[in-house]
Amino acid sequence: MSDNTPTGSAGNLQDDASTHRVLDILRGLLTTDETLEAWAMQHRLYSLTHRRVCIAATSGRFISLSRRLLGGYDSADIRWQDLKETHIRAGILAADLTLIAQSSSDLNIGSEVNRVWTFQGLRKAQAQAIYRICQQHDQIWREKRRVR
Repeated sequence: MSDNTPTGSAGNLQDDASTHRVLDILRGLLTTDETLEAWAMQHRLYSLTHRRVCIAATSGRFISLSRRLLGGYDSADIRWQDLKETHIRAGILAADLTLIAQSSSDLNIGSEVNRVWTFQGLRKAQAQAIYRICQQHDQIWREKRRVR
């Protein structure tokens, strides 16, 4: 399990406490034998009009968490076998990550319907770590499908 630690002067005490709460929630969502490989938080500056988003790559899936206004959270995930493409745009301070996934890989019907998720304003180093893991899992599943 690799826990990316927030770096830089922007990581104050309140930010660290909220990060630890989010990581506890993420760990609580993991299934048996699933490990947290990397995670990324959105910069506060990019979440002025909404609650911050946290994304994570695990050994079995990609997870996104967004906090609700009055407590709680919404989570969504993409299994690695459903992932079709991943794109990253990195700037000086932050990075944007886009994932494109099939709606259902279990059945070939309706496979042309895709889900597109875009996460803007992520911490750059953390987003790059997630991108590398997405690319790795994409290559693994491409090879598995080719063999089948």
